[in-house]
Amino acid sequence: MCGIIGYCGKKLAAPILFEALKCLEYRGYDSAGMATLYDGQLLVEKDAGKIDEVNQKHNLEALPGNMAIGHTRWATHGGATQANAHPHMDCHSRLAVVHNGIIENYQTLRHELIKRGHHFNSETDTEVIPHLLEEEMQNGCALEQAVLTVAPKLKESYAFLALSLDDPGKIVGTRKNNPLLAGIDGDNNYVSSDALAFSKHTRRLITLGHTEVVVLSSDRVEFLDAEGNKLVKQAIELDESWADNGKNGYPTFMLKEIMEEPEVINKTVQQDERKFTEMALDILRARQVIIAACGTSRYAALVGRYLFSKIGRKFCDVVMASEFSYFADSVDKNTLVIAVSQSGETADVVEGAKTAKAAGAEIMSIVNRPNSTLADLSHQVICLKCGPEVSVAATKAFISQLAIFYLLSFSMVNSFSKAANQLGDMCSRVSKTLNCNNGRLYELSHQLKDRSDFYYIARGINFAIASEGALKLKEISYIHAEGMPAGELKHGTLALIEQGTPVVVICPADYTYDETLNNAIEAKSRGAYIIAVSDRESEIYDYWIKIPRVDEIIYPMVAVIPLQLLAYHMAISRGCDPDKPRNLAKSVTVK
Repeated sequence: MCGIIGYCGKKLAAPILFEALKCLEYRGYDSAGMATLYDGQLLVEKDAGKIDEVNQKHNLEALPGNMAIGHTRWATHGGATQANAHPHMDCHSRLAVVHNGIIENYQTLRHELIKRGHHFNSETDTEVIPHLLEEEMQNGCALEQAVLTVAPKLKESYAFLALSLDDPGKIVGTRKNNPLLAGIDGDNNYVSSDALAFSKHTRRLITLGHTEVVVLSSDRVEFLDAEGNKLVKQAIELDESWADNGKNGYPTFMLKEIMEEPEVINKTVQQDERKFTEMALDILRARQVIIAACGTSRYAALVGRYLFSKIGRKFCDVVMASEFSYFADSVDKNTLVIAVSQSGETADVVEGAKTAKAAGAEIMSIVNRPNSTLADLSHQVICLKCGPEVSVAATKAFISQLAIFYLLSFSMVNSFSKAANQLGDMCSRVSKTLNCNNGRLYELSHQLKDRSDFYYIARGINFAIASEGALKLKEISYIHAEGMPAGELKHGTLALIEQGTPVVVICPADYTYDETLNNAIEAKSRGAYIIAVSDRESEIYDYWIKIPRVDEIIYPMVAVIPLQLLAYHMAISRGCDPDKPRNLAKSVTVK
């Protein structure tokens, strides 16, 4: 889960890469580095820390040269140290590599290389790549031929870029099970794991296929297949919304993205009715429907499961993508798998979809990035249309995923337009919920910032929102939080309730209200501090987060908003960075 970027062109490379790395930082931010070729020298600077911190130490953006590769890291093999930061070099410091992914057989390769006299400076799996490339180039290979020879020796997943003093004037990259895209702009060309890295400079991009190789120079971009044959590939135009990746005056990306949610709903419902009707029919016809997702996307899927059952009368199951392979024996040609991933690169989701597809299943994906690995392997793709989400903690993508599930479920009963109109009417109510609660939750966060445990409870369709609210809190404020069905509180967790323990109760005035309120009373009688998310007031609340009254199946969309804000303000009040929570990355491209 790292960000990689390369540039060849007429401009100074380092300032371009520095800004690109800042755009990629949401993919990893425990270390960063850059390598440039200039005047017969390979210049490398890298260190542990966030991009700005590394730049302050080593002045990354002042490195000379018109060709460079850069990296921002989320550690997997080896801690966050200067030695483990990328780029990594060969024995003679004539070749540099940046890499995203995991080389599963790196230990075997490393031992073989050491026996042949190579010296290693890091604990990473990546470092085997420059040493393997070094051997090929010592045998007279061009850089691209060296990459073509080395890549098949690497097991599992990679996207890497390499440049060399012995074959200057080019950057060579390849990929397997991790994304890599080229950005085309005349005499200025780019290659990255993420289009956000170059979207300010060009929106013309070409996605590399599995095991393909790109050769980047200042005046051309060439593509090769795994055998070295030249490929002709057509550029596509990136949607202009992806060029907007700034904070737009907000102090953080997370707050910006929460405040964008009314607009996101409006954009999400701009879907093709005929396409959704056809997809809904496929869902209804399938003997077995499985939704595979991770984290926040899985909680959206749980709401989707409820909607499919309630509206479409179609039962489906939701499976944690990381567990999917253990329960996939029954997957066959009569199975429809709905794979949900904001990035479309989530390794567990992608792997599950591949396994299901190989067994004959139909794959339908719900993604935010149309040019993603998951989208490419799917038979049918639904795009969220919510634009780039930079904060690690998902907010607007969750709202967009909920909207997609509403549209699909209503399409099962030939009522797409009804759902689209209903969701369109929600925009003003979501805005009202944001505006009414933002300041109040800021105050509540200061009151509760020193609490060590939170519990979130709800019933029915609202249970997934309780779980998502708890996830948001622990992701960015580092407070232990647990979401659960309200009826399960008394089956163990009630023993943990002490005087003042915050219990967040999602209890709108729907069919779950009375029973959920009874569970809140049980917690309150043990000393809990009851924070209610509801459109109906009650004397048992210690704190009331008011939401508008809506149709009962729409409550998740308004109930989750204040929970996102509460998590955000709790993080700020505790001095945490909500955009870059410790140990987490946005795009989880490793299993």
